[in-house]
This record gives sequence, C-alpha cells and structure tokens, in this order.
Amino acid sequence: MDRKCKIMLVDDELNFREIMAKFFQRRKIDFETAGSCLEGLDLLGQGCFDVVVMDVSMPGLDGIECMAEMKKVQPDLEVIILTGHASLNVGINGMKKGAFDYCLKPVDFDELLEKIVLAKEKAAAKDY
Repeated sequence: MDRKCKIMLVDDELNFREIMAKFFQRRKIDFETAGSCLEGLDLLGQGCFDVVVMDVSMPGLDGIECMAEMKKVQPDLEVIILTGHASLNVGINGMKKGAFDYCLKPVDFDELLEKIVLAKEKAAAKDY
C-alpha cells in the first residue's frame, strides 16, 4: 500500500475524542476526529481514510445511518462501530449493514487497536 491514510474517529463526546486522541498519538497513528456525522462526511470528502471508528448514538444521523452515507462516498471504507448500550444486537445489526466490526463502550483499547489493524489490512488488500 503506497498511500498513507488515516483513521477517523466520529463521536459526539468531546472527552472520549480527547482520550482517543491520546491513545492514537501514543501509538503514532495518523488520525482525524469529528464530533458529528456531518463533520465526518466533510472530512471524508477532504482526505484519505482507511478506517472509521464511529459511535452509534449521536444526535442527528446516528452511526449506522452515517456509515451508510460514508459508504456512498467511499464504498470500500472499513467502519468499526462503537456502542455504549452494551448491546450485542446493535453491533450485529451494524455488521449486517456493512460495518467491519464493533466494540462496546467503555472501549477496551487493545481490542479496538486489534480491530483497527485488521480493518486497515483489509482496506490495504483491496488496493491490489
């Protein structure tokens, strides 16, 4: 994979975005954050992203609806959804609608990192 792409985090909770920014920075992961689906769609139009990590529960368009809109722009985009409802059904429903995987909030950072790596590898394989 020749192109250098980023991870996008879409979550309406500022504190969570700040915690995740530290997590990504410590691991030297190139990333952008968005506080809403509309911000995420705007970022997607401006840059190259391999993986989007997105909260399901957000005002306006929720994470599942937002994922559908993002996939209209970039069909091969890999999305990992986050749900704070401790609900397997939400995660499974998201995967049925095209998400790569899901994580429950509070997030297990090691689990999320592993899923990001796998999703990024899948995205890179599509480039060939």
